[in-house]
Amino acid sequence: MAKKNAAGAGGGMVYSTGNSGSSSDHSQVNQKAIHASDQLLYLSIDRKQRRGKEVTLIEGFQGPDLALVELAKNLKSKCGTGGSAKDGQIIIQGNFRDKIILMLESEGYKVKRKGG
Repeated sequence: MAKKNAAGAGGGMVYSTGNSGSSSDHSQVNQKAIHASDQLLYLSIDRKQRRGKEVTLIEGFQGPDLALVELAKNLKSKCGTGGSAKDGQIIIQGNFRDKIILMLESEGYKVKRKGG
């Protein structure tokens, strides 16, 4: 017996009733940009679940994800290292806490050290 075509009677067409692509666009529009001077960012050094390697963790960012990614990109380029940005956090590889505090304060952010 021969196998039937996986596409079935629909001819390979997929039907959808929702707007799967536009939901993330609306969340970006609904988030308002908060001025840098109105934000309080917390900086800490983290080693947990990273095989003993240090990362500088920046928490408390409020605003659209695009602004978070742009700030992370700026900090990574000035520190000359890698990192990531998601869920309101920026992770910079290495211990750059003092350098990042100076950079963020020069951009107008309020910064607090967290931890030791």
